[in-house]
Amino acid sequence: MAIDNEKNDGFELNLIRKKVKFEIYGDEMIEKIVNSSGNSGRVYLPPDWIGRKVKVVKC
Repeated sequence: MAIDNEKNDGFELNLIRKKVKFEIYGDEMIEKIVNSSGNSGRVYLPPDWIGRKVKVVKC
């Protein structure tokens, strides 16, 4: 049992969040604030983006 606890403690230490750099190429960029929507969040995008691939990066 002691070995399992030591492994869990080491794993939890690895969960510390660090900033990372992303380099993304695309056609357009929009910067918006996420609004509350029930138990989730929502961002409205232009209708001409419907059916397009979108990536979201939290800053």
